[in-house]
Amino acid sequence: MDLRFTSEDIAFRNEARSFFESNLPPHIRRKQILGQRLPKEDVVAWQRILNKKGWACPMWPTEYGGTGWDAVRYYIFKEESCRAYAPDPLSHNIQQTGPVICAYGTDEQKAFFLPKLRNLDIWFCQGFSEPGSGSDLASLKTRAVRDGDDYIVNGQKLWTTNGHRADWMYCLVRTDTGVKKQAGISYLLIDMKTPGVQVRPVVTLDGDHHTNETFFDNVRVPARNLIGEENKGWGYAKFLLGNERAGIAKVGLSKARISLIKALAQRMQVEGAPLSENRRFREKLALIETELQALEMTNMVVVAGMKKSGGNRQDPRTSVLKIKGSELQQATTELMLEVGGPHSMAHQHEFLEALTDNAIGPDWAGTAAPNYFFGRAVSIFGGSNEIQHNIVAKAVLGL
Repeated sequence: MDLRFTSEDIAFRNEARSFFESNLPPHIRRKQILGQRLPKEDVVAWQRILNKKGWACPMWPTEYGGTGWDAVRYYIFKEESCRAYAPDPLSHNIQQTGPVICAYGTDEQKAFFLPKLRNLDIWFCQGFSEPGSGSDLASLKTRAVRDGDDYIVNGQKLWTTNGHRADWMYCLVRTDTGVKKQAGISYLLIDMKTPGVQVRPVVTLDGDHHTNETFFDNVRVPARNLIGEENKGWGYAKFLLGNERAGIAKVGLSKARISLIKALAQRMQVEGAPLSENRRFREKLALIETELQALEMTNMVVVAGMKKSGGNRQDPRTSVLKIKGSELQQATTELMLEVGGPHSMAHQHEFLEALTDNAIGPDWAGTAAPNYFFGRAVSIFGGSNEIQHNIVAKAVLGL
């Protein structure tokens, strides 16, 4: 298998690198480097820059605004995006419910939602997990009962990331209780302004507000907001999760962090010498870099396979990428915490939220601890690593 880039791929890499250098607003790049939380207006502004370029939704079909890139071009785009410290396009819009609407939505749903998803005129959140229904998602209990031209929705969702920012939710609901649990689930789009929808904040270990619990009390949802067929939502959810795991290794992000860690370690003094000369620190860094190189090669093998298949087959080896990629993302946040030392200890909420430029100690250290704690959840996002191990055992190793 030839893993070398073609001359056309190299030319595209140069084009992408030049685009990011010329178009990413400096204040957004600075916040990304410092690990600060981007306000909604920054996320929207960057996605609209991408949309104007035609790069907001690279993996969508071209007729809906996609780029027509193969898996290699998409890989290069993601790598250069991370290298430039550019924010990802909003995944709920672009990687998750957007492709579902492209594949299974009605013409009316596509015409209404897709342009708004690309331009972030509306912001979606995900309504999948529930108390007691996380990894065993098919056991969800939120009910939707048909009443004329509407569904009446009652129940609760948990870990609704950005639910407090969102305009709409793509939501899995139970529409049939008389069949096996996977067969009675439907996929609804719910306007978050609908009476009966209540969002309550959940403050996570990093002390910040990313996620929420969402309650539905007799919420009327027009039946025209059903995606595809009733009781077929489990299949749409599996399709969505396959898209969510694409690029989830985030090799480029870990490489960018390591470059930053190396530069900062040269400045930090430990017992009269730069931290970069500390033997134990160098051993940790070398181990992470070695594992990252192995992950990058595995990623390239998967990408080459996807290109050969035309991208029409979901490769179960993406679960390997997800497991190791999330572990290395966590390892880089831990190493950043070590570089910051005592400077990383203070919780600086206003600096984390980019509400002030005044950090206690070095500005890059002001977010090290919150990002370390938030990074503990990376091994859960997109399907927990425990579930990914089961997928690898069955689909890759044949156990």
